[in-house]
Order: sequence, then structure tokens, then C-alpha cells
Amino acid sequence: MVDVLVIVEGGGSTRSEQAPLRKGFSELFAKLLGSKRKPQVMCAGGRSEAFQNFKTFVKANPNTLCFLLVDSEGPVAPESSPWEHVASRLGDGWQQPAGVTDEHLHFMMEAMEAWLVADPDALAGHYGSGFKKEKLPKRANLEEVSKAALAKALDAATKDVKTKGKYQKSHGFVLIGKLDPAKIRRACPKFAKRFFEALEERASYGG
Repeated sequence: MVDVLVIVEGGGSTRSEQAPLRKGFSELFAKLLGSKRKPQVMCAGGRSEAFQNFKTFVKANPNTLCFLLVDSEGPVAPESSPWEHVASRLGDGWQQPAGVTDEHLHFMMEAMEAWLVADPDALAGHYGSGFKKEKLPKRANLEEVSKAALAKALDAATKDVKTKGKYQKSHGFVLIGKLDPAKIRRACPKFAKRFFEALEERASYGG
């Protein structure tokens, strides 16, 4: 793989807080790419910090491919490109940096939790007794499920879990590494599929 960095939003404000999420995404990408070379992962904390880090990195490292992976925080209009979505979204207003294309910006859709609920078996294995798989969304396309609905479903599915307690954002940092990328790709057929294919394409260059 040519040098590739994935900057992900989330994980907290310090490197030690971000370590579990960085490890989780690294484990997920390792399963996706098998024996091929893997991208580096940077967890950037807040959404704005992730974008600022991305802008700084692509300006200073023009020969390294950098993907920015964030939540869309809302529906993405079919006619909108990724950069048009974040440029028009209230609270973002992100302008596409010079030299950057749509290839660089990817969404986990409204929230990372769309990827989590794509693999109910991984969640059941993590939470154990009391986890209610039947409370998770039944939609074939989880990219159509709102951020609020994802949070509500995870809350309902884990409310009777005794050992690990109800779902918290920090649980996702660990869970992301336990997911099956094939299930994510199947349940999130537009943006996750697009991102995974971009990683696989770059991995094929380096073998």
C-alpha cells in the first residue's frame, strides 16, 4: 500500500484516551485487508479537530494519501457530493481544501453506531447476558437509520446488560475492532462500501 493515513473523528482529547479507538479501527482494517499493508490511523477527538488535522496533514504531506472518516450527522442528499454535504451542513461549513477530492472524505453515515449495529453477533458476544439483539434496527440499509434511532436502539438492546452496563460511546471504541467488515459493507451499502473499496484499492498497490 502506498502511504495512507486515516484520520477518524472521536476518541477523546488525549492520545491515551484515543488509544482504544485507534486500536479498534486498526483491528477492523486488518480484518478488511488481510495480509496487505494497512493504513495508519489517527483519532483526532472532536469533529472540528479531525477536519483541522486533515487540512494540516494534506498540506504538509502531499505525497501521502489521507482519508478523513467522520459521521455525516444527518442524511446525505443523493445529489450531494461528500464535500458539498459538509459545506452546507449547519455547524460544519467545511470548505474543500486545495488538491483534495471526494476520494479523501468518507462517512460512517449519521453516526459510527451504524457500523456497530451492522454486526449484532459481535455486539451480543461483547455484552453477553441481557443483550437484546431483537431491539436493533431491522433495516436492510443502516445508512438510512438516523443517529437518534441508532442511539435509541442501542440503549434498548443493552438496558438489561449486567456486566458491562448500557451502551456508552466508549464501548464503541472497543467494539469497532470486533466487527466483521463484510457485514458492515453489506448493511451500509453506499458509504461504507465506498470507503472499504478505496482502502482495498490502495492496498492492492503495495501488496
